[in-house]
Amino acid sequence: MRALFCTLRLITMSIYTRPVLLLLSGLLLLTLSIAALNTLVPLWLAREQMATWQVGMVSSSYFAGNLLGTLLAGHLIQRLGFNRSYYVASMTFAIGCVGLGVMTGFYSWFIWRFVAGVGCAMVWVIVESALMCSGTSRNRGRLLAAYMMVYYCGTVAGQLLLTKVSTELMSVLPWAIALVLCSVLPLLFTRIVNQQQRPQQASHMWLMLRLRKSRLGVHGCVISGIVLGSMYGLMPLYLNHLGMDDASVGFWMALLISAGIAGQWPIGKLADRYGRLLVLRVQVFVVILGSLAMLVHAALVPALFILGAAGFTLYPVAMAWACEKVAQHQLVAMNQALLLSYTVGSLVGPSLTSMLMERFSDGLLFIVIASVALVYLWMLMRKGQRHPRPVAPI
Repeated sequence: MRALFCTLRLITMSIYTRPVLLLLSGLLLLTLSIAALNTLVPLWLAREQMATWQVGMVSSSYFAGNLLGTLLAGHLIQRLGFNRSYYVASMTFAIGCVGLGVMTGFYSWFIWRFVAGVGCAMVWVIVESALMCSGTSRNRGRLLAAYMMVYYCGTVAGQLLLTKVSTELMSVLPWAIALVLCSVLPLLFTRIVNQQQRPQQASHMWLMLRLRKSRLGVHGCVISGIVLGSMYGLMPLYLNHLGMDDASVGFWMALLISAGIAGQWPIGKLADRYGRLLVLRVQVFVVILGSLAMLVHAALVPALFILGAAGFTLYPVAMAWACEKVAQHQLVAMNQALLLSYTVGSLVGPSLTSMLMERFSDGLLFIVIASVALVYLWMLMRKGQRHPRPVAPI
């Protein structure tokens, strides 16, 4: 844990202020709990002999909560500010965690995962909006890349934690809830100021979704949501069906997300240098290759690494594409719109894929991922044909 905080400080000390550092520190603690529960909930449901479609529906309820939380976050920030909004969001997620231990069963867990999803989405909107408002056009890309690295570092640490501790329900919930409560502590020592004006609030989110110039970024967030939602919600179940125990599932999920961490910084630099359209094309093509490699049962390590490196970096590049098309005062609204798009994809992905896996085979997980990536690749190629990149003036 101490090494993670040191890494965070080394990455961010040159461009971040003290409030943003403390905000990311709290996010790191919260992400440890989120990652552990995202992996274990499908496994706990499988132990209860629940059908694959039921596991997919519980995963989808979490993302449905993300959808509602995204819609509520803008109003919450406007009325309470960043700090108090973060406290409310963290407590909402903690309540969702407590409910898993109080009541068991498909319908009760469906509700409690929905509550947890509401809290998570509000936290993401609050943190991303605070970072966007704190940055400038010169360092916003590095802010977003470091934010994603912190988030994925916490996710990997949460997965690796599962290989060292007991994965029983009542053994995990106490420390998971404690981490959520500890994530609030760093923000007690600072105040994050909302620099946005009141007229630039939630109504603008719907306008952002209709902007033609940023539509490719919005579509990319939807596709990213489908890909990552399916991998987060159903990859543990796929690995479990291969005969792996909980510790092995946690290890392979950690490898998958570690590949996403490794790809964040170099892909961000390549996008800045060669253009986001070209990088998005390559990323989507690599997602298709990784899915096909998993489908034909190629070597698990390189296949997972390729899929993770390309899949987990789609969202920040698509988000940067859309954010560079709007003015400074529209960033919070655009961030809400993009997270809403991502959440819609995350909601549709696991529910549709789980039904196909239940009816046919587990391999449909990778067929769905490759199919939606192929659709987005067609959109990217069509965009390039319609709008060729102009020659830079001398």
